[in-house]
Amino acid sequence: MTREIEVGTVKIGGGAPVPVQSMCTTPTDDVEATVRQILRLEEAGCDIIRVAVPDMAAARAIAEIKKRIHIPLVADIHFDHRLALVSLEGGVDKVRINPGNIGSKERVHEVARACEARRVPIRVGVNSGSVERELLARFGGPTAEAMVESALGHVRLLEDTGFSDICISVKSSTVARTVEAYRLLSQRCDYPLHLGVTEAGTEYVGTVNSAVGIGTLLNEGIGDTIRVSLTADPVKEVEAGIAILKAAGRRSGGVRIVSCPTCGRTRIDLVSLAGQVEKKLKDCKKDITVAVMGCAVNGPGEAREADYGVAGGDGEGLLFKKGQIVKKLPFGQLADGLVALIEEREDG
Repeated sequence: MTREIEVGTVKIGGGAPVPVQSMCTTPTDDVEATVRQILRLEEAGCDIIRVAVPDMAAARAIAEIKKRIHIPLVADIHFDHRLALVSLEGGVDKVRINPGNIGSKERVHEVARACEARRVPIRVGVNSGSVERELLARFGGPTAEAMVESALGHVRLLEDTGFSDICISVKSSTVARTVEAYRLLSQRCDYPLHLGVTEAGTEYVGTVNSAVGIGTLLNEGIGDTIRVSLTADPVKEVEAGIAILKAAGRRSGGVRIVSCPTCGRTRIDLVSLAGQVEKKLKDCKKDITVAVMGCAVNGPGEAREADYGVAGGDGEGLLFKKGQIVKKLPFGQLADGLVALIEEREDG
């Protein structure tokens, strides 16, 4: 089991539930826009949010942003260690750095001491594109071994000051390399690991890449927090992250929809029905399974196994609750009828 660190009120590692992270796309010094986006991410289920801190204007905005949000805030720092120091003064809950690009050992130590004084953890973040030239030459490129050596070398810089409140990431845009790097790293340290496939791609491709990479590691017991990196609205990152955790059995709660892929036996528009049900139940917080099935082969059985369900017929369908048929409805009434049935449970 990994060590436990605390990012504000959220625990990472040590067997704690796996938090979902995301990163703002707004300019951090635009406080209003950044806060609006963070509040949207909170509503979507984001547990920890990170902002870029490329300059002093962004660093000074941290304090005001922090006052107006409800989840822990992480400052992403590169090149200038003073940005980390100002962010810490603003109350940031975690600092993400690549110690190799913020200057001398003394500057790294200064950041570590400032974090230690405020009990703020540091994430050492290494990407395949940030591996040092010496390691690239030694390992023949940004291999998994090179990324792990880079990360652990940076960790040693922090450990030299006695600092150990650390989380590590070793991300590649190649799924297989990402998985290999985290496997190697998990064998060489007990620091909590922040999982992600960097630059994973657009919403569809990036979600697939992230699900394969993050899901593989989670199913091997590796990983303590995740961030799905998408070229998309960051709310999509949070939704994908939550879905990955649920699929890996690492998070429960909310609606789980089971729906069949349809076939030539289907006599209703199951694709649109499943979409309607998913949309109508998006904000439902009940821990339930809902089956939306298209025909008489698997439909009744799957629907009976679920808490609620629809089994399609010819232009109509049966509604199920706890394995029992409740009623038959024409296709056009199935989505609303199913939601009404679920809402009855809330009333009693």
